[in-house]
Amino acid sequence: MLEPKKRKYRKSFRGRMKGKAYRGSKISFGELGLKALGCAWLSSRQIEAGRRALTHSIKRGGKVWIRVFPDKPVSSRPAGQRMGGGKGDTEKYVAVITPGKIIYEVAGIENKVMKNALERAGDKMPFKTKIVSRKD
Repeated sequence: MLEPKKRKYRKSFRGRMKGKAYRGSKISFGELGLKALGCAWLSSRQIEAGRRALTHSIKRGGKVWIRVFPDKPVSSRPAGQRMGGGKGDTEKYVAVITPGKIIYEVAGIENKVMKNALERAGDKMPFKTKIVSRKD
């Protein structure tokens, strides 16, 4: 699973997911990409599930770029615990996704196979996605 090696602070505030993504909203490396249409926290497990679906669909051909990284720690407390006692331990790391963000990019194989693979990866995401090309 993806997670940062080192952080300045162990725990962070929840924050707000408002606005659109302007940085990371254009295809930089590949020919086709998977763009987010909604906002959510994308966990490292979900990123890995999408990557696996993508590489399995293209039969390990071509090249895949993951454009997001889970760098926000999410803490939680055990169920059934009383109030007080401070903030819980870090449970997982998430990437904050806003509409317009490119999540995966693919290149090096035919378009039909790439589109099918990106649709499968999009099914693993907790928001609606669309496939975009470099020309758009």
